[in-house]
Amino acid sequence: MPAETLLPAADTVERYDAVRSDESLLLPGVTALCDRLGLLGATLERFEDGSLPVYAVGGNQVLKLYPAVHRHEADVESGVLRAVEGRLPVPTPRVDAVGEFEGWGYVLMERLRGESLTSVWPRTSPRQRDRLAAELGAALAALHAVEDPVLDRLEPADWGRFLAEQRAGCVDRQRRAGLGAPWLEQIPAFLNAVPLDPSPRPVLLHTEVMSDHLLVTPTDDGWALSGLFDFEPAMRGANEYEFVAVGLFVARGDAVVLRRVLTSYGFAADALDEELSRRFLAYTLLHVYSNLPWYLREMPKPPESSLDALATAWWGLD
Repeated sequence: MPAETLLPAADTVERYDAVRSDESLLLPGVTALCDRLGLLGATLERFEDGSLPVYAVGGNQVLKLYPAVHRHEADVESGVLRAVEGRLPVPTPRVDAVGEFEGWGYVLMERLRGESLTSVWPRTSPRQRDRLAAELGAALAALHAVEDPVLDRLEPADWGRFLAEQRAGCVDRQRRAGLGAPWLEQIPAFLNAVPLDPSPRPVLLHTEVMSDHLLVTPTDDGWALSGLFDFEPAMRGANEYEFVAVGLFVARGDAVVLRRVLTSYGFAADALDEELSRRFLAYTLLHVYSNLPWYLREMPKPPESSLDALATAWWGLD
């Protein structure tokens, strides 16, 4: 088989969507790439979750593939991983190799140890959840303190322009996602009433800090964070933007957990007020991957169908 046919073309979203779930199209190319990387004969096991193809290679490494349509994400992820290596209180993957193979980008990285927080969380006690929330807050504070030239290469270049563009398209994006008219009609007034800083000190943002992207290991004193991964959607911008995913996919409406994350991060207790909750919801609406209909199905139901009630139900810190 000619080498150029080992990995299928994926230079558009449509082409990529057509091949990403078909293992028979990807495996020959992945095997050839591993051979090129000196990993001849290594066992390959594809992880089920994730928007990009990711394989366990042997027992100690992970190979992540980026189709041409998402090729820049390989540079983002590898650059950010190198910038944060050894600088956070929770491990992040070491980068072992970066390159391009038959039109696909790739990053070969260290495999972190531990179980997904998603599977462990239901088995944790309130005390253990408090500890994990505190560790997460400290890890995010360290992440946001990282200063590295990689920040200058991340988007958006202008946070104020990004907010304006997200605001302008917000109603249409939520409508396409299936949000009903009673909710859609509230969005412009809510966003106009919530002031967001257009020129904050930009920090390094993971943007998708969720239980699926956190690993934990057991210790003599309960569970502890042992890994944070999936940095390809990293951005630079306002620190509060980070807590959209934390609130939706870690705390999941649990005010005690969210408060612990925020105070461990460094928020003053008197800053945990209604206005902060409203800003978190505003950033939720403006988030790159925002899907309010999905969140409404997954998160606690508000007592009434208003965005103010939603801010309290999901982000309330009392």
